[in-house]
Amino acid sequence: MPRVSQDHLAARRRQILDGARVCFTRHGYEGATVRRLEDATGLSRGAIFHHFRDKDSLFLALAEDDARRMADVVAEQGLVQVMRELLSGADAHPADWLGTRLEVSRRLRTDPDFRARWAQRSEQLTTATRKRLLWQREAGNLRDDVSVDVLTAYLELVLEGLVSHLAMGLPADDLEPVLDVVEESVRRHRGLATPEL
Repeated sequence: MPRVSQDHLAARRRQILDGARVCFTRHGYEGATVRRLEDATGLSRGAIFHHFRDKDSLFLALAEDDARRMADVVAEQGLVQVMRELLSGADAHPADWLGTRLEVSRRLRTDPDFRARWAQRSEQLTTATRKRLLWQREAGNLRDDVSVDVLTAYLELVLEGLVSHLAMGLPADDLEPVLDVVEESVRRHRGLATPEL
């Protein structure tokens, strides 16, 4: 029997994650039954669970994948850009990304086992934000009267507030200027335009 290539395995894993993202977004964690996961991915339960031990492992892998994508955006453009992408739809799967983030928040509140597993993995976004802010401070672009840790916590709270706002279905058409204010609030003011944080 021929061996399956790593490229094929990686493509299959991506297919499962992309389908599962849609399923979890549409039905939530509890409503994402194995049958619905099969429909969303176009694969059998055997194929899905060959790559992931169980539904919980699949969801955690999906949440990690989205956190990694967000951390990549933060490293390049800052946490405010992540928020802008949630608003603009510039990301490849903005609504799906939001759906995963909402499910993570819900499970953190209600599932102690998930909370323990997620705690080991959730530092990625915070670390990327802190590194970006330190880099901006060294470049002279970041206000220096507040610690980087406080600014990191502030931006993360704004992100969580935006996610909650979008989750409630509240209007988002006029939030770009709000993000402009958030971005301005962490900049060092010298009368010159500075790069995005």
